[in-house]
Amino acid sequence: MDELTGRAKRPVTALAGPYGHPAHPILVTVPIGAWVASLVFDVASHVVSPGGFLAQGSVWLIALGGLGALAAACVGFLDLFAIPPRTPAFRTGLVHMALNLAVTAGYAAGFAWRLGAGPPGPVPVGQIVLSAVCLAVLGGSGYLGGKLAFRYGVRVAGEDTQAEGFTTTPPR
Repeated sequence: MDELTGRAKRPVTALAGPYGHPAHPILVTVPIGAWVASLVFDVASHVVSPGGFLAQGSVWLIALGGLGALAAACVGFLDLFAIPPRTPAFRTGLVHMALNLAVTAGYAAGFAWRLGAGPPGPVPVGQIVLSAVCLAVLGGSGYLGGKLAFRYGVRVAGEDTQAEGFTTTPPR
């Protein structure tokens, strides 16, 4: 493993998680789960009557996702610092970050839009479309995050460390 590759595998600070176990992948599950659930609640608000309680739950899920996105972004930004600049991995990391910031801004706008809404009822179609578009962009960003980890090996333990998990012990 060369120096540049090794640098991208190590945390820049303990806040990013220990070697071989970064914090970013576990933290992204909060906004992804909350935002997917909010879209389910949005659609379900048209299926059940009255649907206002689901619309209200969706607002809370969007807020929870936004808070989770901020936490994930902080440690993801630390992981970006581990990647050597002017490399394909760094460029991929920048696009991944930009897409996630756009998604978070989209959900923040949707949250503000919902706060200004009238009495609780089914979620308007425009707000559902905004959430669906944000989730589609989030899926593209997730693909790039996977590329960073699985193709470029960013913050993934080196092969010598990985080999420990595949050593066999003789039977007793």
